[in-house]
Amino acid sequence: RALVCGCGALGNVLSATLVRAGVGSVRIVDRDFAETNNLQRQMLFDEDDVARGIPKAIAAAEKLKKANSTVRIDAIVADVNHTNIEEFLEGVDVIVDGTDNFETRFLINDASVKHDVPWVYGGCLGAEGQTMTILPRETPCLRCLMQECPPPGTTPTCDVAGVLAPIVSVIASIQAIEAIKILSGNRQSVSRMLTVVELWDNHIRQVDVASLRD
Repeated sequence: RALVCGCGALGNVLSATLVRAGVGSVRIVDRDFAETNNLQRQMLFDEDDVARGIPKAIAAAEKLKKANSTVRIDAIVADVNHTNIEEFLEGVDVIVDGTDNFETRFLINDASVKHDVPWVYGGCLGAEGQTMTILPRETPCLRCLMQECPPPGTTPTCDVAGVLAPIVSVIASIQAIEAIKILSGNRQSVSRMLTVVELWDNHIRQVDVASLRD
């Protein structure tokens, strides 16, 4: 049972990969609607979804139910915030990060640690992305990596800097395999590194973050 927080670029690849892999239950939460400028990197959507003004979570669920009807897909149109994050992760075995802001990621992180639910952080900007898997009480969490959430407006966003589709597919694919390791009971195979990929200059770097654990 997986929770996909956000169904934008990362969330598209994450939800599609997990559903097609046969994960028993996938809960998709997103508040936004499909827009034309999403289509270069959000592969589950098309111009018809934009014309219908359909929420991303609903559009994704429609497509994915046709890909694998044996998977239970719960599409929730909502903003992930401090009032509902614990409700959304109830009963799930892993959380995957399809969000685009650190405020929501810190909410996910804190709920993950509180309820001992693993989660896989991921983020992309331009041609660069990074991901890290958090196993509560076993590996460093996001607050170990950065103690405080960056204030709004202090970090670049996709709206300002843009994001190229190939880096989304790379980072989300790494996130998805990490989630599959957890869901299949192979925690020993989970990466203990922060993985940073820069496709434009062809750089892949792994950072040992074990010493950051509180």
